[in-house]
Amino acid sequence: MNNHFYTRYLTAFTLLVILGSCSKSFLNRPPEDAIVDVNFYQTSDQVMAGTAPLYGIVWFAYNDKAANGVGDGRAGVLMSGSYQVDNIRMQTTDVTPEVYSSWTAFFNVVAQSNMAINNITKYTAASVPANIKNAAIAEGRFMRGLAYSYLVQNWGPVPVIEDNYKLVTDTSVSRNTVETVWGFIIREMRFAAANLPATPIQKGRLTKWSAEGMLAKIYLTRAGLGSSMTRKQADLDSAKWFANDVIVNSGASLLNNYEDLFLTKNNNNSESLFSLQWKYDGDWGTQNSVQAFLAYGSEITGFADGWGSDLGASLDQLRLYSPNDKRRKGTFMFPGDHYSYIHQSVDDPNNPGKKIIQELQVPWNSNGTDRYNTRAWVKKYVVGRPEDNDGKVTQQHTEINTYMLRLADVYLVYAEAILGNAASTSDGEALKYFNAVRKRAGLGDKTSITWDDIYKERRLELAMEGQAWYDILRLHYYNPQKAIALLNAQDKGTYRIVPNTATNATSWTINSDTPAFYPVTESNFLLPYPAAELSAAPNLRKPPVPYPY
Repeated sequence: MNNHFYTRYLTAFTLLVILGSCSKSFLNRPPEDAIVDVNFYQTSDQVMAGTAPLYGIVWFAYNDKAANGVGDGRAGVLMSGSYQVDNIRMQTTDVTPEVYSSWTAFFNVVAQSNMAINNITKYTAASVPANIKNAAIAEGRFMRGLAYSYLVQNWGPVPVIEDNYKLVTDTSVSRNTVETVWGFIIREMRFAAANLPATPIQKGRLTKWSAEGMLAKIYLTRAGLGSSMTRKQADLDSAKWFANDVIVNSGASLLNNYEDLFLTKNNNNSESLFSLQWKYDGDWGTQNSVQAFLAYGSEITGFADGWGSDLGASLDQLRLYSPNDKRRKGTFMFPGDHYSYIHQSVDDPNNPGKKIIQELQVPWNSNGTDRYNTRAWVKKYVVGRPEDNDGKVTQQHTEINTYMLRLADVYLVYAEAILGNAASTSDGEALKYFNAVRKRAGLGDKTSITWDDIYKERRLELAMEGQAWYDILRLHYYNPQKAIALLNAQDKGTYRIVPNTATNATSWTINSDTPAFYPVTESNFLLPYPAAELSAAPNLRKPPVPYPY
């Protein structure tokens, strides 16, 4: 196998691990002298520092644009005439930028996790407590398993790599079967659950509840693999068990106000089970950059970014919201919406040519006597200007965490695991946690729920969190016909949102302009391997083989 790509991700990993602690001679290859590692892993703090990059920079290329492009755009959450068009229209190709950036990001996570696991296993001083060493190794295995869960869902058979050093000279590395990749992922997460602490060693770090929550989702997804119309009960039972353990024993709780989830000051809150951690004033790749691409204009970022004016919710997404669903305002902006915690720069009516800063009243387009917007602009992860965030915003840099797993997600996984293969359920536990999510959103209780109810609730609760596409893929494993029909029914065309008043609006009318439906077939569900990788790694074309996990 030509290892061109894997050598590149190993090089990138090596740079991240030793940057700032070793000479530049080590940046382009694994350290040749073990003394470097022996001297580093001498204290608990040093051991934990060895896994710190796993929480941010290696995920940056995915978080930057691909998480929303793939995770939301392909699932029908978004519409645009110019941004993420390949993904939104289900016309993703092997040269679509998000294909390459997500592929490389996930394998960077794998490479860095491998190196951290190897170094901590070999070189940690005997004086470092065993629980610290084991927790750090568990962090690496959690991250490696999570990266592979994204890889196997998006590309199907992929190579499982546990040892970067062997990879450099191994010419036989091949793709592994989907079934055995999932088995490997479960092995990784079970190890993490058994070795991570119940309370975080440092705020924002993983716990056993992070791993158990991910195991619940992983088992729920794997339950449909290789099945037709029904899911494997053993995997559903495992999903139910792990979700329940998190719900009952973790101490995690929902925030009272949905919008509060997406304020920088509420990073690492009681609902977060695992979030990527970002730093607004660090090197490139250590920050959360998504506001730059999602915010509708520079007047709400304070800098020359805010390029998201052509991006908004799809009409299909907007039709899911009931008028009193509080999540809409926390996820998408309507004209006339007022946000007291985000400010905007506007023309000073009393001083022509001057600007004033005021609380955000989402603007609308004026066309004679008409007042409307043609986009429901993205709100989620748009945190505003420096003055809205204790100064922690600069050009293309914010510090808001990226949720990878939160308790509301686990509540809905639990409800779906209980539902299982039934058409509906009135189970008290399923309804309790399903309705808890709805209650926060300002919606009434349901007395019976179906898969469609849960799917809709997930679309509303987790929109713009990069999750919706993976819900579709989970369905596709065991009911591809329904998944195809669901995507083919999504209207991603143009519309007009008309507020009842220009400011502090309380109601809106949404009118379809030009409907747009993009055909989906079985061929759309797996992403193509990046063109650059197919030419560099010919073994990606060979039949997959089982991985001996």
